[in-house]
Amino acid sequence: MLAPGSKGWISKYFDLVDRGEIVLSYKLPPGVSAEEFMRLNFTGSGLVFGYSLNLIFAKNLESTKWTQEEQLKLLLFEAHLLTYLLSNEQQEFKKEKFLASLYDFYRFHNVRSLIDVFRLFKKDSAVDVVEGILAKRVDIKLNIVDNKWWVNSLSNAFCYLDVILFNDYLQKRDDDSIINYNGYAQNALTGIVLSAYADGEIQEKEKVLFNVFLASSGLEDERRDKAKEQFRTGATFADFSEDVKEHWLLKHFILDIAALTIFSGSEMLNEEVEFLGRLSEYLDCDDLAAQESLVLVENFVLKARDKAIFLQDSGAYDKVYRSFTSRWSKVLLRNKDKIATELKESKQLINLIRKSAKEELSQDEKKEVRDQLKDLAKAVPALTLFMLPGGSILMPLLLKALPDLVPSAFRENQIDTDSASSEPETTDQ
Repeated sequence: MLAPGSKGWISKYFDLVDRGEIVLSYKLPPGVSAEEFMRLNFTGSGLVFGYSLNLIFAKNLESTKWTQEEQLKLLLFEAHLLTYLLSNEQQEFKKEKFLASLYDFYRFHNVRSLIDVFRLFKKDSAVDVVEGILAKRVDIKLNIVDNKWWVNSLSNAFCYLDVILFNDYLQKRDDDSIINYNGYAQNALTGIVLSAYADGEIQEKEKVLFNVFLASSGLEDERRDKAKEQFRTGATFADFSEDVKEHWLLKHFILDIAALTIFSGSEMLNEEVEFLGRLSEYLDCDDLAAQESLVLVENFVLKARDKAIFLQDSGAYDKVYRSFTSRWSKVLLRNKDKIATELKESKQLINLIRKSAKEELSQDEKKEVRDQLKDLAKAVPALTLFMLPGGSILMPLLLKALPDLVPSAFRENQIDTDSASSEPETTDQ
């Protein structure tokens, strides 16, 4: 049994790999880059948001007795491991080389909290040092009182930056790739500030979320003071560093946590959605990037509710769900004629969508839905988002939002929705 809170857990992890109880395998879909694959996996696991929803390789291990910090620590380790495997997929995996790379990466990592770790563990083996580092990276103590909605279960909300930097290190992006942490953290904080001001008003939950990320950043006092002043006075796109647009993982992380900040206020306003689109455009992301971020954050919120104490505020959760349902109902209704034409050609797709509203689809059924949605997305590009990992949470809306368009033979036990009858106000997707 693996115990991430006890010394020697990394050696035990690889022992389980040798025994076949953990399988280090992944499948990179055709046409998906390694960075896109990383982002989708790490948002789906919760790592991007500083919370462990599920592990990457060790999904079948018994983890009910682990603390959230222990789960996040193991998830961070597995994220580094997947990043290493993707960077070295043409070579046979050697755990010693992986651990040596991770040790060397953190040896030059310039977050100040790690200095003491190397001093304390200087006589220990590399694997012991890595265990100590990972424990330190998720052990962020917060002194925040009103944090019941987003943050009372979060640990290091910036630990995903370590994974981005480790990928830079492995790719040898530039000579300074290992020591760019402070710059990356400040860019991310700027994204949070911009999002908090998107509706012209700072809400208390947005302030709390900013403080969580600031506490996670590990910045030196001067940089922390600068970030606090920026939050007090506001920010502009010009506050981003010049090279942020060139870093795919970093700019999409900024976009994802910007969406998280917007969701922290529970109800999403039109001006906030519009802001996310402007931010995406400024960062030179593709046309669907902002909508992708919203789907990924919505997926996190809706899937994490049963596991995360900080999402069990039913009032706030219901507001997020209503906002989510209303927005996507409008998108679907705006494209109702095209969708109706396509849906009438696919009895199987409609049946699977209806089934997904009641129970989890099998892997084969999910694949069938994705394959058929590919054809549907040719007519309605917005539906490409339904094919993202976690996009299946959107599928029941096809039935809820389009009750009059689905052939009557396929509408037994359909759930009615008030939002389906209202004329949408959003622009075409």
